[in-house]
Amino acid sequence: MASSTALICDTEAWKDLKGHVEDINKTHLRDLMSDANRCQSMMMEFDGLLLDYSRQRATVETMDKLLNLAKAAQLTEKISRMFSGDHINSTENRSVLHAALRAPKDAVIKADGKNVVPEVWNVLDKIKDFSEKIRSGSWVGATGKPLKDVVAVGIGGSFLGPLFVHTAIQTDPEALESAKGRQLRFLANIDPVDVARNINGLNPETTLVVVVSKTFTTAETMLNARTLREWITTALGASAVAKHMVAVSTNLALVEKFGIDPNNAFAFWDWVGGRYSVCSAVGVLPLSLQYGFSVVEKFLKGASSIDQHFQSTPFEKNIPVLLGLLSVWNVSFLGYPARAILPYSQALEKFAPHIQQVSMESNGKGVSIDGLPLPYETGEIDFGEPGTNGQHSFYQLIHQGRVIPCDFIGIVKSQQPVYLKGEVVSNHDELMSNFFAQPDALAYGKTPEQLQKENVSENLIPHKTFSGNRPSLSLLLPELTAYSVGQLLAIYEHRVAVQGFVWGINSFDQWGVELGKVLATQVRKQLHSSRTQGTALEGFNYSTTTLLKRYLETSSEPQI
Repeated sequence: MASSTALICDTEAWKDLKGHVEDINKTHLRDLMSDANRCQSMMMEFDGLLLDYSRQRATVETMDKLLNLAKAAQLTEKISRMFSGDHINSTENRSVLHAALRAPKDAVIKADGKNVVPEVWNVLDKIKDFSEKIRSGSWVGATGKPLKDVVAVGIGGSFLGPLFVHTAIQTDPEALESAKGRQLRFLANIDPVDVARNINGLNPETTLVVVVSKTFTTAETMLNARTLREWITTALGASAVAKHMVAVSTNLALVEKFGIDPNNAFAFWDWVGGRYSVCSAVGVLPLSLQYGFSVVEKFLKGASSIDQHFQSTPFEKNIPVLLGLLSVWNVSFLGYPARAILPYSQALEKFAPHIQQVSMESNGKGVSIDGLPLPYETGEIDFGEPGTNGQHSFYQLIHQGRVIPCDFIGIVKSQQPVYLKGEVVSNHDELMSNFFAQPDALAYGKTPEQLQKENVSENLIPHKTFSGNRPSLSLLLPELTAYSVGQLLAIYEHRVAVQGFVWGINSFDQWGVELGKVLATQVRKQLHSSRTQGTALEGFNYSTTTLLKRYLETSSEPQI
């Protein structure tokens, strides 16, 4: 089906919602929340998860109008085309099949007419076999010692997703037990400080390095990989590379040239975008080395459960679809450009940074999928911190400054419960008291009348008034396990896709990351020639020239 060149903002459904904003502006969440039937209709349960979006600035009528917008945007067809392997990433002429990475063995998902699921499972089986060899000690390093420490080298999608999952499950009792005596670290930044921190306390004899780069040409990753190769060969000799370094890449020629045995390269495919690659070898290999494949397989199953829900559930009960439509409502109609992701769980501290990339790299676009300039804003400014830390940081602005829709994520059962004798509640109950209270504080606020009744002095009343009517939603997970981490990931991945499908953009390319890289190449050449031949600065504007001059004059980099 050819994509339509009409913009979604020209449809009746979009215009209808634009007009409906006036009705919503006459309401307040205090009143909307008093309608129990409305609230009940805004709660969804699936596979142990509970979503409550009753604190969104929306009525039942709003939801009907948003479902009409989904129809106008041909959302059903677009989801179906994604799962059918159509080349919906049209600017790169690629399928978008990250769901295939966690599909059951007997599933059939095709790219270019070929079922990709057997290929996916070939790689998963290879990872299972390799990670068991490393973990059992049957594969040893150059000096015969088991490899108990892993450094995964990769940037962007090759790092943020795996780091989020690692951080989320490392205190889960099952994962904790499986990881005894092992370490997993992630090296991303080209800043040499990141290298120093990552190898601090590690012994090359017991370290395995996983180099993650699809093309094996990513500038930052390859320089870091060469730096770690130097660290290993200096200690253990050149032949140690084959025992201490493996790759996640599709470029076997460059892998071999680097010194890594191509048999120890784990493949992934063009139909996996970097920010959607955590369920490929990019994440599954380092995570399986740390926790064992059986734990990681549960993570894949959790994600797959949401994939199936997203693909088959009617929209009015479909969690990623509802979340995506509400985000479009907040951004494009109510004019709220940001979103706060607030997990009341320290284990989810790396969730917001990962979703920043999934969301902002996907939907931060200025033109439609057909290249038409958009007359409306797309994408959100995503940020967040675990509760209650965030409360002591930026909640002031959320309560009394700008309106920022919030996602509250709570966990029923703690990974590491603590009950102290004599305390009113357990530590986890203390945390969750805030999870339940904050959304109501944002929704209801506090009126001058209430403050007067409390005998607050007149001059302080304006300062202590909370306007309320600030939207949020709550997602409650039964516990934080590898399975539920997979569910959470897939919910947000598909939510982002829904937003892009409705806005009519390509959520699966990222041309915006290219220009800075090109300009950095010019600077790199200049730094090299200035340091080696004393070449004068040339071809830069006054500002950049001044900064470069200062940098070259005062930096203590060695003359190469």
